[in-house]
Amino acid sequence: MNPDTNVVALLRHQHGEIRNLFDKVEQTTGDARRDAFRELVRMLAVHETAEEEVVHPYTRRNVDGGDGVAEDRLAEEREAKEMLARLDDMDTEDEGFLPLLLELRMAVMEHARAEERYEFAHLLRTADERQLATMAKAVKAAESTAPTRPHPGVESAAKNLSLGPLAAVTDRARDAIRHARDS
Repeated sequence: MNPDTNVVALLRHQHGEIRNLFDKVEQTTGDARRDAFRELVRMLAVHETAEEEVVHPYTRRNVDGGDGVAEDRLAEEREAKEMLARLDDMDTEDEGFLPLLLELRMAVMEHARAEERYEFAHLLRTADERQLATMAKAVKAAESTAPTRPHPGVESAAKNLSLGPLAAVTDRARDAIRHARDS
């Protein structure tokens, strides 16, 4: 499956990137850890927003029992966003950072496995190649305008579409200021 033309391949590829970013954060220190963590925060934030705007609504509409599948994933995403927000407020060298990061990693990896097993399998059964390609494009578009920080409580497509643009502008300005300050 091609990540450019299949939403399931795209999201599985991103799950691999997220695992690699967790490794990078855990294996580095100092500025390298801080930079890797910021990259992880951004990746998780835009990835989850895109799933919330594109994948979960499709699941709700097209999969038998899709409401339950989507609700379970949204609950997992909210929990991860809450942990990620706590971590984002910490110094990456703080003694409590790595234990909480490991807790987040476990939650994110369990969430990814559940998506792949319960949601992505349904997508592959219910969507044709054209739909999978359209969803891949929609995910990329959603990621390009998504907030770059976790916003617990904003886990629905409607909330993302109404609150997301303002949050994205605020997050991207905050990222630019932080980058300028750290450079």
